[in-house]
Amino acid sequence: MSRQQGSQGKGKSSSRGKDVKKGKTSARGEASGKPKSFARGNAPIKKKSTPQKSSNPDEIRLNKYVANSGMCSRREADVHIATGLVSVNGKIVTEMGYKVKLDDEVRYDGARINPEKKAYVLLNKPKGFATTTSEGKGRTVMDLVANATNSRIKPIGRLGRNSKGLLLFTNDDAITKKFTNSKHGVARLFHVELDKNLKLEDLKKIRDGFKVQGKLIAVEEVSYIEGASKKEVGLKIKNTGNTIIRTIFDYLKYDIISLDCVAIGHLTKKDIPRGHWKHLTEQEVNTLKML
Repeated sequence: MSRQQGSQGKGKSSSRGKDVKKGKTSARGEASGKPKSFARGNAPIKKKSTPQKSSNPDEIRLNKYVANSGMCSRREADVHIATGLVSVNGKIVTEMGYKVKLDDEVRYDGARINPEKKAYVLLNKPKGFATTTSEGKGRTVMDLVANATNSRIKPIGRLGRNSKGLLLFTNDDAITKKFTNSKHGVARLFHVELDKNLKLEDLKKIRDGFKVQGKLIAVEEVSYIEGASKKEVGLKIKNTGNTIIRTIFDYLKYDIISLDCVAIGHLTKKDIPRGHWKHLTEQEVNTLKML
């Protein structure tokens, strides 16, 4: 700016030029709308930036949560939120920029949504690992699937620390509900080894169902294992735990030597060594959903 002004008429100095040399802001400079920080001919004065507060990594914007679930784009999510189609922990939220935690219950039009990619991991559990997501419980099944996925998967049902066999992990609530539905749940097949031969009359009693302390104990199927001793039986149940199996044999005065879940619905241990896991194929997931 000062060079252009200095080239206008040699040997003469305008009041405007003096103002620039003296570092003053001329009337014309003010009228031009230039920031005052440019008046000295130096680089603009930088305002001190106030440090931004670090965001909580466990919280994300609600529109991003909805978009990540695969329901729609983030812009469309804003519209759905504004029209009251989204609730958080049971309350309708219409506030733009609202933040939620990943473990909050977010529903879109009444249906629960999840901001993570659906994951389905099948583990062949060895002995010595507790089926829990809690810390401080020693070795757990979560240690065995730690590198399987970044999604927050949880085991469906339980296998005792000394039990072994198949255990399914997922973050898909629809699949989880299939297992927890006692009438239409997913059957699991167990290979049970007892301390002595199972009497035929006891086998029939298990097959027909019986009551323990007023509660009916029933299984889907039970049979001796072909080609093995009468100590080994196959037992199919829909209950998500295995306490019912222990209840049966405790009542009938048998000790369980080994308990192994060998099948979950159509899923088997084929090609999964003990202590290893695999991701379910798309076909396996679809079949599981149809059970």
